[in-house]
Amino acid sequence: MKRLSLTTAALAFALAAPLAGTASADSAAYPVKHPKLIANPLYEAGALPTTTCEEPKAKKNDRKLARAYFDAVVACLETTWQKHLTDAGLPYRKVRVQHVDKFPKKYCGYTTGRADSQSWYCDKNGTIAVQIGKTWLRDPSDLWLFYTAASLYAYHVQNLAGISDAYDAVPYGKKAELHEQSRRYSLQSDCFAGAFAKSVWPLKGRTTKDWNYLVSLVDGDGPDEERTLGSASSARAWLKRGFATGDPGSCNTWTAPSSKVA
Repeated sequence: MKRLSLTTAALAFALAAPLAGTASADSAAYPVKHPKLIANPLYEAGALPTTTCEEPKAKKNDRKLARAYFDAVVACLETTWQKHLTDAGLPYRKVRVQHVDKFPKKYCGYTTGRADSQSWYCDKNGTIAVQIGKTWLRDPSDLWLFYTAASLYAYHVQNLAGISDAYDAVPYGKKAELHEQSRRYSLQSDCFAGAFAKSVWPLKGRTTKDWNYLVSLVDGDGPDEERTLGSASSARAWLKRGFATGDPGSCNTWTAPSSKVA
């Protein structure tokens, strides 16, 4: 499997999906050619349907309200993506949400780290697991929980659409190529999250200032981490791209030049 070491920071979410494939010197895959990645039916279904979703209130240091907020965003995500996936002729299954007080050291085959706030998607059982700790409760009014839910659900979409299995199957040569494939996968989830945000925007009481502030919070790989998630500038660019179009078809990171998935 394409297992990479993913660091979960206080203001970042982590992916627990399969990262598979076998490296060999003669299996270079530039450019990516798998049809489920470059020509997925998901890209041809048009913009996500417009949905009116009420954003629940969340209060500082109130974990119960924060969890209810997260669950409400997921419910809206289900409504939006169910229609889009079925219209595209793709399978649909509800995601499972599991709130935990503290992650075990291992979850879905991954080391979770020590961050007090973190979230993971496990493709093995279609579950989003989330630990909402002090860091995310300091200011739950900043749309971070909204973004976290949308980004994690995007991995569920990739799983349902066959993108995860295709990514798992694509060969790679050097380690740098493996990391680039991982970035394409992760950055696509940012773009899908942006497209969802556009489909429910404007949220009542929210302004462009709120959205721009959220974008500024989105981070990628740190300077000392392996380049598996994408830089902050790349993550923000793909998030904004999805928001600008509202269309998952604009999120085809698999055909983007390497400079756009750095």
